[in-house]
Formats: sequence, structure tokens, C-alpha cells
Amino acid sequence: MDEGATGRRERGKAAKHARIAQAARELFAERGYEAVTTQQVADRADIAAGTLFRYASTKAELLLMVRNEEFAAAVTQGASDSESIGDPVQRVLALIAPVIRSGRGDDENLVAYQRELLFGPPDAPFRVAGLAIVARLEELIAGVLVGDRPVDDDATAAARAVFAVLHMEIAAPVVRPRTPGVASDALRRQIELIVAGHHARRGSH
Repeated sequence: MDEGATGRRERGKAAKHARIAQAARELFAERGYEAVTTQQVADRADIAAGTLFRYASTKAELLLMVRNEEFAAAVTQGASDSESIGDPVQRVLALIAPVIRSGRGDDENLVAYQRELLFGPPDAPFRVAGLAIVARLEELIAGVLVGDRPVDDDATAAARAVFAVLHMEIAAPVVRPRTPGVASDALRRQIELIVAGHHARRGSH
């Protein structure tokens, strides 16, 4: 196959992927994750169901496809927003703030996304991609904790603890009242404790 034909094929695949993602995004926003079917997504994307499954094999993968893009964009935004902040607690909060804002008002879909991200099939391609975004976020948090020093196991463990409390903030919207898009007081206190604990441990070594 010549380069021109290969290029057309790749452009066609990219365009079809974009149509599928847009259709899924619209339907999840309109109806909520549980009410949407893969056939509805295929119909709105104007493709056959068999074609859809070549891009995302399950409804959960469709949700991961859509939300991964938004999650990655939020992490990139947080990295930029937090770059010039000196205080580590405020810097971590600035780093995760876009993640908290992303999708607020869309709690059903967010909870489903978090569930699939953490507990979905281990070989699902979009879950693997989502976990890579989690790893990037944790690396950024660990970098904040160590400053100019190399990231070590303690910083990695503390960063994972921050993500764990962030996950609960996102995935448990009915636990406590909160202002949409704003970190709760409980989350702030938890992050303060994690950062203080990491610094105390580092200072004792």
C-alpha cells in the first residue's frame, strides 16, 4: 500500500474515532452513563455497531475514551497553573483543581468513570491509557513534594495517597455537601496532613 493510501486510511480512522467520541460524549451528557447503549452511540455516529466495536469494545471503554481526553487536559492545565506556586499544599491543590472541576455537574458519569478506571478489565486499552494519566498526575504531585530533590519511594507513596483522597472526592459526591468545582474542606485537610507527614518523615531521615 502506498503512502497516500495509508495516509487516507489513517485520516479516515481518526475522523471515525472523533465521530464516535463526540457521539458518546453527547449521549452520556444528555442521558447519563447507565441509560446509554452502544447501539445509540453507533446510530448517532452514523456507523455500524460492528465498526464501533473496533474502536471501543464496550460501553465502559467508550466512557473511558471520552473522559480520558478530559482528564488528560485537566492534568496538563493543573501542571501549568501550579508551576509558579511555592507553598506545597497550595501547589498540590492548584495541580488537582482542574481535575476536580472537570465534569462537575456530571456526577453519574464521573462515578462510572472512576469505577471503570480503577476496577475495569486490566487489558482494556482505554483503561490502560487512563491509568497512565493517573501515573502522570501522581508523578507531578511527587515532584511537588520533593522540590529539587529526586523523587523517592516516600514521595511516590504520598502522591498515591493524595490521588486516593482525590478519587473519593470525585467518586463519592453524595457523602458530603460541596460547592461544584471547588475542593472540599475535608480534602484540603487531608492534603495538608499528607504533605506535613511526608515533610516530617523526610526531615527525620
